[in-house]
Amino acid sequence: LGADTTASALSAMSSTPAPVPKPLLPSSPRTEAAWQLDELLADLGHTQSKLAAAGQGAEVPTESLLDNMLDSLTRDLQELGITAAPAGVCAACRKPIVGKVLTALGKTWHPEHFTCARCGQELDKGPFFEQGGQAFCEEDYHEAFSPRCAYCASPIREKVLTALEQTWHPEHFFCAHCGKVFGDEGFMERNGKPYCHQDFLAMFAPKCQGCERPVTDNYLAALQGVWHIECFVCTECLSGFASGSFFELEGRPYCELHFHQRQGTICHGCGRPVTGRCVTAAGRRYHPEHFVCTYCLSRLHKGTFRECGDKMYCQPCYDKLFV
Repeated sequence: LGADTTASALSAMSSTPAPVPKPLLPSSPRTEAAWQLDELLADLGHTQSKLAAAGQGAEVPTESLLDNMLDSLTRDLQELGITAAPAGVCAACRKPIVGKVLTALGKTWHPEHFTCARCGQELDKGPFFEQGGQAFCEEDYHEAFSPRCAYCASPIREKVLTALEQTWHPEHFFCAHCGKVFGDEGFMERNGKPYCHQDFLAMFAPKCQGCERPVTDNYLAALQGVWHIECFVCTECLSGFASGSFFELEGRPYCELHFHQRQGTICHGCGRPVTGRCVTAAGRRYHPEHFVCTYCLSRLHKGTFRECGDKMYCQPCYDKLFV
């Protein structure tokens, strides 16, 4: 319940004050008959209210009949020298209360007239809830005024949890993906829905291009993606890029050596990448200075060499060795 609205308990009902004798007659103590008359008046008042509701639409209004009966009885009592003093005026029907009286909301009521402002249920035998100067039974009060749970849309009768600018039953505030109730770690929000940390990262955090796990802390942005720093290494040898530079092939990072190996630009003579001038022979590439005769080591010129196996020879050395 809100701090400004509390459940109230009905005040105890009191009996009608003793009849007051007429001033011209000698006073006498209350008799058993007087008590019985008070009770009769109270019962008639109660019956009047009940039958008035049941007798709507009858040819002769029940309420008028009962009013006439009460007026006649009052006159008879007065002729006997007994006056039944009213205990107050009912806030509902605006008629004097003779018999049992109920006090609530700073007013007096016939017990049967103190009812729920929505459903009409009598409230004289239990607690009630007050809002705007009106009384409500518990069910109608919660339906009309209690905050609603954002998950089940039912009224929240006891503890209320406020999050994401909405109210929730505490047991209904859980991860929108796995249904786990949040603990001390709290929650994370996406599109107005709460998620546990694990599901939020799995579903929405950017994924490392190397290991495909969520990136949550320090990261490196490269090749149109993000990477854990420890995952940004050569795809072939898994070594880091100490120099700060790398080579890209098909969206993956490579060190210089393995990039050229994949590209086929490694010198067949020295095994190192060919980055400048290049000699291509027999489907292999060479630094110009490494394109030499295997036997005499003299530099070869394109069109003036012979091949045996995967080695190159100048013509004189080839003739000497193989002819």
